[in-house]
Amino acid sequence: MEISQGGDDSYQKKFALPVDSEHKSTEFRLFSVAAPHMRAFHLSWISFFACFVSTFAAPPLLPIIRDNLDLTATDIGNAGIAAVSGAVFARIAMGTACDLFGPRLASASLTLLTAPAVYCTSIANSPVSFLLVRFFTGFSLATFVSTQFWMSSMFSARVVGTANGVAGGWGNLGGGATQLIMPLVFDLIHHIGATKFTAWRIAFFIPALFQSLSAYGIFFLGQDLPDGNYSKLHKSGDKHKDNFSQVFYHAVTNYRGWILALTYGYCFGVELTIDNIIAQYFYDRFNVNLHTAGIIAASFGLANLFSRPGGGMLSDLMAKKLGMRGRLWTLWIVQTLGGVFCILLGKVGSLGVSIAVMLIFSVFVQAACGLTFGVVPFVSRRSLGIISGTTGGGGNVGAVLTQVIFFRGSRYSTETGLTLMGVMIICCTLLITLIHFPQWGGMFCGPSSKTTTEEDYYMSEWNSAEKEQGFHKASLKFSENSRSERGKRIGSAPTPNNRTPDTHV
Repeated sequence: MEISQGGDDSYQKKFALPVDSEHKSTEFRLFSVAAPHMRAFHLSWISFFACFVSTFAAPPLLPIIRDNLDLTATDIGNAGIAAVSGAVFARIAMGTACDLFGPRLASASLTLLTAPAVYCTSIANSPVSFLLVRFFTGFSLATFVSTQFWMSSMFSARVVGTANGVAGGWGNLGGGATQLIMPLVFDLIHHIGATKFTAWRIAFFIPALFQSLSAYGIFFLGQDLPDGNYSKLHKSGDKHKDNFSQVFYHAVTNYRGWILALTYGYCFGVELTIDNIIAQYFYDRFNVNLHTAGIIAASFGLANLFSRPGGGMLSDLMAKKLGMRGRLWTLWIVQTLGGVFCILLGKVGSLGVSIAVMLIFSVFVQAACGLTFGVVPFVSRRSLGIISGTTGGGGNVGAVLTQVIFFRGSRYSTETGLTLMGVMIICCTLLITLIHFPQWGGMFCGPSSKTTTEEDYYMSEWNSAEKEQGFHKASLKFSENSRSERGKRIGSAPTPNNRTPDTHV
């Protein structure tokens, strides 16, 4: 057992993984289930995976559901928008809940509360009822925020991009897996003897049950922080119970969070849009059968197995060499390339080339999601939950706007909508150039001054009265552990007592 920075001997046998001064793991061991770090990782991605399966269980069966409920193109478009719009405010609320009550209770509660909507999909009998169940099921996508918050609370700065990328990416796999799972479940039930219009209804019990079980797993097996759950730490006085108004204020006044929310709307938001339209696009444009369209659509989401985790790993790798500026440059390049391939997807006209371009596009757009959450944990220490929530909510806002503008009704053909969506990706991604951290710099310039440190940035979120009571200590430790964001050239700089060395990136 190891603790990478000094700590009391009482902690030496507490963790199976090496940890820093905040007791966050400094290593990411994918195939470990060690408590609390890796157990939290596996519980979080499995639960998020289940929610993704539930939210996007309907699109692969839309040709059947469409005939059963007499859905028009507008009805289908509205239902797709409803599925992702519900999570906009839910994600912001989830961020607040994580800050105040912890990711374990927040995630388990939302996952369990939205499961009934999945069950109720089986009794939808009109376009309105179908829209409503998709709307309420979509709230479950807010578990993405608790997943990212949880990983940022369990893993240190050096591996947080990887942890966030793998957890988010494997959770997002649900969007691809459901394209395979639901047609197979439907075919099985249909072959057993149920009619087509009955089989699709029964099929929804599978994702609903999976989602319910994942909620219980998080509640009974998970832990909020390396040192325990929020409720226990609040009672013992080991964790300050923060003031919501202060947490909210420091979140909404940090412009970096708003920029990341907008740019995330055109990587994750695009991914949600593709999950809603891609199966029907190939089914209608290239006249493939339902099963083939499902396999093609699944390949887009299944790329999350490696693409989003790859983005997180690439973010950490660039940070080791170039610091935060490396993370920002890589995010801009990868997301811009995603926009280029999205434009190409709308332009090509053959099935084989369309599939190939779609796969390349999926890698870049999903890697951009992982790269985004390689930056998010450093925007604010005190308001991490709300920053994560607004960024995640931005993804849903982007999905809603994109579908309303380009894929609702018959104003644009789907291929034209894809091209215009690619242009939007490129334009919105330019805003990353405006992000600047005073202690690390931005894409085109270095730190504000040679004397600006990590402590200066993160301690500014606490007033003098709060510092006198010691509420800022967790942020102080985070400041020390985030020195790696300066880059390789100064990663080994000595640190005086209670102070980060004055350095220039």
